[in-house]
Amino acid sequence: MLVGILTLELHLLEADSLKSKRFILKSLKDRIRNKFNVSVAEVGGNDLWQRTVIGIACVANETRVIHQSLNGIREMALNIPTVELINSKMEIL
Repeated sequence: MLVGILTLELHLLEADSLKSKRFILKSLKDRIRNKFNVSVAEVGGNDLWQRTVIGIACVANETRVIHQSLNGIREMALNIPTVELINSKMEIL
C-alpha cells in the first residue's frame, strides 16, 4: 500500500472575507473529492482571507495511479480562473 500526499498553496482571488473563502474552498474540495476519490483538508492559512494550503491524500497499490490522480488534481487547480497556484509539493510514502 502506498500513500501519496499533495500539498497545494493557493491564492483565492475572489475571496473578500473568511465566509466567502469557506464557500470557495468547500466548492473546490468537493470537486476534487468527487472527481478523484481522495481525502482533502485545509491544512494552513486558516485565518487568511485569500490564502490557503490544502492537503490531499491518495491511497493506491501503484505509484502510477497516485501520480495520475495527484497530477490531475494539480492540473485542475491550475485551470480554475479564480484560483492561483502558488506552490505545490508531492510526496509518496
